[in-house]
Amino acid sequence: VQLQAYGGGLVQAGGSLRLTCTASVRTSGRFIMGWFRQAPGNEREFVAAYKWDGGSRYYADSVKGRFTISRDNAKNTVYLQMNNLKPEDTAVYYCAADSRLTSSSIRYGSEYDYWGQGTLVTVSS
Repeated sequence: VQLQAYGGGLVQAGGSLRLTCTASVRTSGRFIMGWFRQAPGNEREFVAAYKWDGGSRYYADSVKGRFTISRDNAKNTVYLQMNNLKPEDTAVYYCAADSRLTSSSIRYGSEYDYWGQGTLVTVSS
């Protein structure tokens, strides 16, 4: 599975960006696609995930109410709409996918088998 992520950029605080991640395989069944981020000097952290089976969405507390993850089945794509961005959202954002995760492991990057290249999001104050 190959993942292609894009959509990062430079935005002022309070602005919005939409990240896109497209998988090279058909996304269905137990497929899960998620977003993680890593800021300089910090560990990688979970941001959001979408579980195809049932359409459940998962968010980190730090982004709830500001970020929305959605999907496009026909395009094998997941989006991360990021609104009201803050300087602390600045990071490289990575798309990840797997088809074996349980709900309890969905927030752990080490559980994902497939990763896309990162896309840099910079939020200026």
